[in-house]
Order: sequence, then C-alpha cells, then structure tokens
Amino acid sequence: MAAEILVSNHTTAQEFIFSAFPCAWGKSVLCFVPLLIIYAFIVVGNLVIMTVVQLNTHLHTPMYLFISALSFMEIWYTTATIPKMLSSLLSERRSISLNGCMLQMYFFHSTGISEVGLLTAMAFDRYLAICTPLHYPTIMTPKLCAQLTLSCCVCGFLTPLPEIAWISTLPFCGSNHLEHIFCDFLPVLRLACTDTQAIVMIQIVDIVHAVEIITAVMLIVVSYVGIVAVILRIRSAEGRRKAFSTCVSHLTVFLLFFGSVALMYLRFSATYSFFWDTVIAFAFAVVSPFFNPIIYSLRNKEIKEAIKKHMSQAKTFFHKMRNLKYTESFCFLIAFNISVSANLFVCFSFASLLLKLVSCSSQ
Repeated sequence: MAAEILVSNHTTAQEFIFSAFPCAWGKSVLCFVPLLIIYAFIVVGNLVIMTVVQLNTHLHTPMYLFISALSFMEIWYTTATIPKMLSSLLSERRSISLNGCMLQMYFFHSTGISEVGLLTAMAFDRYLAICTPLHYPTIMTPKLCAQLTLSCCVCGFLTPLPEIAWISTLPFCGSNHLEHIFCDFLPVLRLACTDTQAIVMIQIVDIVHAVEIITAVMLIVVSYVGIVAVILRIRSAEGRRKAFSTCVSHLTVFLLFFGSVALMYLRFSATYSFFWDTVIAFAFAVVSPFFNPIIYSLRNKEIKEAIKKHMSQAKTFFHKMRNLKYTESFCFLIAFNISVSANLFVCFSFASLLLKLVSCSSQ
C-alpha cells in the first residue's frame, strides 16, 4: 500500500504507481531492451555532437553553439524521464514518491521549455544569417549567442516553478494509480481531491502551455516566412539549395518536436484514449530526442565531416597503439632471448671453470 498521511481531513497519497507499463514480465523486458538502447544512443549521440563542436574551432559559430546547447539540454530532458521508465519496467512496485514526481515534472518541463526557447533562437539565427548576411557577424556576436542561450535556460527553469509549487500543495486522496509513463501535469491533476479547483487549474495550465507553444511557433514561422521570401529571390538554383540546406535540420527538428508537443498540450477540452495519450507522450519524450542527433549529424555536412575526421584520427591512434604493442612484444622477446642466452653463457662459463679447477686439484 502507498504511504499515506492525514492532512485537513483528507488521506493524502505520498506516492504514485505507474499503471501504463505492461504487467507481464516478458513484455516488460521486450520494452526495456529497446528503450535502453534508445536512451544510450541519445546520450552518446548528443555527447558526440557536443564534443565535435568543442574540438573544432571552425564550428565555434552561433549555429553550432546553439546545436551544442540543444544537445546538452536533450540529455537532461531525456534523463528526467527515461531512467525512471527503465526502472519501472523491471520493478514490481513501479512507484514514485510525491516529491520525486514533482521533481520529475519540474526538470522535464524546464528542460523542454529551454529546448523550445533554443529552437526559437536558432530560427532567429538562421533568419539573420540568410536575410541580413552582411550584418550577421556584427549582430549575432558570441556575446549575444551566450545571452540568448542563457535567457532560454533561465526562462525554461523559472516558467514551471509556480505550477509545480501549486500542484505540490494539493491533496491526493483518491486512487494513486497514475495512468501515464511519467509524471505530467494533467495525469497528476486528475488524481487531486479538490475537484472544482483542479478543473480550473487544469484550464489555466492548458492556457499557459498554449501561450508558450503558440508564441514560439509564431516566432519560428515568421522567421521562416522571411527566410523563404529571401531564398525565392535568389536567382541560381544552387544558391537557393545552399541557403535552404542550412535550415533543413532545424526545420525537421522543429516539426518533429512541436508536432508531438502540440498534440499533447494544445488539446484544451479534447480527450484522447489511454493508448493515444501514451503514444503521444512517448513520441515527444523519447522518439523526438532519438532522431535529433541523427538529423543534426546526417543532415549537416560540417558536423558529419568533423565526426569522420575524428573517427579517422581515433582509428589511426588505435592502429599505432596496436603496432606499438606488437613492437613492444617483439622487443620484449628479443630482450628475453638475449637475457636467457647471456645467463646460459655465464652458467656454462662458470661450469667449465669449475671443471678446470676440479681437474687441476685432482692432478
């Protein structure tokens, strides 16, 4: 039974039990293995992008610094939910404490909102680079890039605080079975006892999320309208292709991420079945972060070439180490043979000397 306490004549649950995971052990393992592989790929892929950007000075430009910051946020965004999903799949209890649930919601939404801000800043960066190329270096300076990144993170980590603080004060006196794969605002609010207040708060939360998402989408759309207008005025097909290729990765990530987020948080009074709720949540919490490293590495020529260069350097290094290992082994064998031969020579010399002494003394 869940740990419970009595507050204001309500029995308040102190933990929630995830009921969205399969009950059968075999099905849980079948879900666990691919999810673990996906999570490992997300972490390693984003670490590779961050490392490549840091190691190559020609990639120290605003666009790649934004990509590096996005990769950093992506690791924490997935770490807020996936490790708990993995442990829940292999656990019989599949529970999370109330405080743990609040923390998971906070870090999931704060990193998610930070990503939204970074994607918006990246659209602004592309707009300046394509629409005002001559003024771009003087406008998008490293200082402004750092300020925009910091502003996105500060905004992301401050925005969910009031909602989380309010939800943490609610009593949860009914069922503690959370019909979701991680803690999120609406599934948790549905378990609250204060029906009227909870319904009003759900509507407020919906409006807040709608304002955040629509504002970001409108800013990105306006940026791309300006970008498309400039690209269409380029006379050469090669020039249009080159200009648009710098935006393809960002546009793909934007559509993938915002599409699933909009389905989840712009529903208002619409309701989905339990199955579709789970599918949509899995899409923006796991699937979208899984494709981001692939999109930024495969669709970006400079990052792809930098990765190939470092892989080639690593291959050469290990090849040299292997050759060095073989050389050291060969030298060791020669030294060993020389040592053995020298020892045998000394032994034979000493033995012949003893024989001579013995023969002399006998005479």
